Amino acid sequence: MLTRRHIRVKVMQCIYALIQSKDDSLEKQEKFLKVSIANMYVLYLLVLSLLAEIQRLAEKHVGHASKKYLATEADSYPNQRRFVENKLLLQISNNKSLAKELSRRKLNNWYLNEEYVKIIHKEIITSDIYKSYMMNEKSSYENDKNVVIQLYKEIIAPNEKIYEYFEDDKLTWVDDIPIVNTYLVKRLRKANASSNESFFLPDLLKDQQDMDYAIQLLTKTLLNDAKWEEEIEGKTPNWDNDRIAEIDSIILKMAICELLNFSSIPEKVTLNEYLEIAKEYSTPKSSIFINGVLDKLAKEYKSNGKMQKMGRGLQ
Repeated sequence: MLTRRHIRVKVMQCIYALIQSKDDSLEKQEKFLKVSIANMYVLYLLVLSLLAEIQRLAEKHVGHASKKYLATEADSYPNQRRFVENKLLLQISNNKSLAKELSRRKLNNWYLNEEYVKIIHKEIITSDIYKSYMMNEKSSYENDKNVVIQLYKEIIAPNEKIYEYFEDDKLTWVDDIPIVNTYLVKRLRKANASSNESFFLPDLLKDQQDMDYAIQLLTKTLLNDAKWEEEIEGKTPNWDNDRIAEIDSIILKMAICELLNFSSIPEKVTLNEYLEIAKEYSTPKSSIFINGVLDKLAKEYKSNGKMQKMGRGLQ
């Protein structure tokens, strides 16, 4: 689920939090990093379970509607149960492994905050996407999947109330929400009628190597801070350290650390990844500045033998 770029961002956030709190405890920062990474999976589970709760709420509404005396717009739909019987939503709603995982982690957020589910459900059933879907008499797994993805992208993911709820719950989720949204949409696109329960519950990390990489990148960057500072100063003689933004400084130090300490990661991968992170988390001018500094350092490290790379490497 988490890519190496996501891990780099997590480490960057962790180092930034350390600087802001002025807490130099490496043990605390390692714990913070592990918790931050683990919480990203919690966010994924909550977003996935939100789809299940929407389906269950829709089921209740259909049951209530059948007892009404006055006709509504919904009564004109060829199949009033079409949404509650959406094949992809049922896969998620009936997923026992998901229910077990939510119970184990005590994630009853939507039970305690049902108003958010109601807000989303109301937006869905009043949308043109929903109306078009309900009026379409053709039924297939692909149609069901496509409408869920469309509703998620256009109604659920952009909803400000949901965003604010997650932001208030855990501050680190502010940067995680777009990542989880993108991942979930990709996951849903790959779903099919025969997808088993575990398909919807992917591993957070590819393997233990990813967690080892995260911890090593954090510790090696922090323990050699003064050394990386000197490296940056050597390539920015006309820049006062105070003029280099904190995020830019952290990105540079992490990139230098990776170039010199992770022989299995190709130089090109490191440079590209940190440049992309700079573009996303800093300013356009900063990314140009960072690219210039890293390019100079990489050439120097290759010429003097400081940078030793081997194998294809991992991103």
